[in-house]
Amino acid sequence: MMIADIESLVKQYWSWLGGKTTLQQLDTAVEITTPYLDRHNDYLQIYVRRQDGGFVLTDDSYIIEDLVHSGFFLKTAERRELLEETLNGFGVQALGKELTVSATSTNFSMQKHNLVQAMLAIDKLSYLTLSKNENNPVEDVAT
Repeated sequence: MMIADIESLVKQYWSWLGGKTTLQQLDTAVEITTPYLDRHNDYLQIYVRRQDGGFVLTDDSYIIEDLVHSGFFLKTAERRELLEETLNGFGVQALGKELTVSATSTNFSMQKHNLVQAMLAIDKLSYLTLSKNENNPVEDVAT
């Protein structure tokens, strides 16, 4: 196999990725629909708005809200620590239930990628089994 063959396949992937990504102008943000799927087979969407000469990218609270509505609890210290470690690994913050990251024109692509990867990783927390002692869904994960 030659490197030129793989370069061609990588270019095909980038073409596919670009073709499957859509943008929609909203009142205060641009919605980016990605080709990446959550556990419900829904496309992940992120929202971008300008702020302080740069950009803020957010999931608009989708991932954590979905976990809460699905009966996943984040009240235990271990679960909260797992959430924080996952977010820190991608440089993403949780502001309340909203996952956010700041970006500049220079690092926008990387920050968008980090947010999407964090969303996918947090979405997978739903597969952890519930403990008998966890009775209440999280009210605010940023305490």
